[in-house]
Amino acid sequence: MANTFKVLTRDVAPNASGTPETIYTVQSGSTVVVLGLTLANVHTASVTASVTLVSTTTQTSQTQNTTAHIIKDVPIPVGATLEIMAGNKINLNVGDIIKVDCSVADKVSVIMSYMEIT
Repeated sequence: MANTFKVLTRDVAPNASGTPETIYTVQSGSTVVVLGLTLANVHTASVTASVTLVSTTTQTSQTQNTTAHIIKDVPIPVGATLEIMAGNKINLNVGDIIKVDCSVADKVSVIMSYMEIT
């Protein structure tokens, strides 16, 4: 199994406030470990942001996963950056999706670093 460290960036997200934008979807044949997730407010006023994990996978003898909030409506002051992971890691399975939303369209910049296991 190969481990590859990767980074994904969005200069601004989401396209429309209230409609979470897909940042990453785990591809077939991969498992992903999210190592870092940073949101930066690029607006001239404070915004709130949410990050969700959309998952429908089922682990052995467990209930099927559903959509869960990693953060929900967290305020980010003008010019500030929010490090969401703070040393934690999230494992993602095939088909799992990370989505980002903001109270104002195109006003949060996103960086996600992860390790892809293939």
